[in-house]
Amino acid sequence: MRKEVRTADGRTLVAERWGDPDGKPVLLLHGMPGSRLGPAPRGMVLYQRRVQLIAYDRPGYGASDRHPGRTVADVAHDAAAVADSFGLDTFAVAGRSGGGPGALACAALLPDRVTRTAALVPLAPRDAEDLDWFAGMAASNVREYTTATDDPEELAARLIPRAAGIRRDPGRLLEELRRELTLNDRMIVSDSGLRSMLLRNYREGVRTSAWGWIDDILAFSRPWGFDPADIRSPVLLWHGELDVFSPVGHSRWLGRRIPGATTTIDPDAAHFAAFHALPDVLNWLLRELPAPVLGEEQPA
Repeated sequence: MRKEVRTADGRTLVAERWGDPDGKPVLLLHGMPGSRLGPAPRGMVLYQRRVQLIAYDRPGYGASDRHPGRTVADVAHDAAAVADSFGLDTFAVAGRSGGGPGALACAALLPDRVTRTAALVPLAPRDAEDLDWFAGMAASNVREYTTATDDPEELAARLIPRAAGIRRDPGRLLEELRRELTLNDRMIVSDSGLRSMLLRNYREGVRTSAWGWIDDILAFSRPWGFDPADIRSPVLLWHGELDVFSPVGHSRWLGRRIPGATTTIDPDAAHFAAFHALPDVLNWLLRELPAPVLGEEQPA
C-alpha cells in the first residue's frame, strides 16, 4: 500500500506498507542514500510474524519533497505524520545507517508513541564528547563530512553529478565503494537478490535529485536537536565491529549515553551485515508490542 502523506508544513512524503495491515507496526527508516524500497524482509515473512512494516522516502529522497535545513530531530515530526496517516497511536522504529539517528530522534521526542527502537550501524552526534568521530572511518566518508562543515556548496557541487551518474547506473555506487568494502561486505553485496534490491533502492533514492543525500550529510554534521540521554524506552544498538562507513565506536558511545540501551556488536561483521541482522532485530522490536489501536486513516 503506497500513500502520500502531508506534513504540518505542507510537504509531501511518500510512504509504503508491507505485510499484515492488522499486524504490529514497525516504522523502518532507510539509509543514505536510499528510499522506501530498501532491503527488508519479504511480505510473506512479515505476514508470518504478524507485522506491518512501514517505510517512507525521507525528505529529498525518492518521491518525497525536500526539507532544506532539516535537523535529525525533524525526523520525529515526519515519523509522527506517517504514523498518523496509517491510523497508528503507537509503533516501534528501526533505522539503518543514515536512518539510525532519526530512529533515536523518534525515541527521544515521541516518548508516548514509540514503544521500542533499534538503530543498526548508526552514527553518533558529531559533537559527541569523548568520541573520536572519524576514527576508523573510510576516507570517502571523512572527505564528505569534512566538506560539509568546511564548504557545503562544494559538497553539493560534488554530489549532484555523482547522484546523476547513480541514477543512470545505480551499480556505480557499489563500484565506487568497492575499494573500501571489507571482505564481509563484498560477500554480502555480491548476493544477486540483495544486490538487485540495493540497486533499485539507490536508483529510487536519487531519482529526482541529490538533495536528500546532501541534506543528510549536513544534518549529521550539525547538532542533532536532542540528547540521546533523554531516551527512556528500550533501545537496541546493533553494529559490526569491522564497519568503516559508520565506525563501531559510534554505537559504543551511544550505548554509554542512552540509559539501559542494549548494545550488540558482531565481531565478524561490517556495514552491510545490518541487512542480515534485521529479521532478528524485528523479533526484538515486536516483544511486548501490542496490536495497533487503529483510528481512521487520514486522507492521503
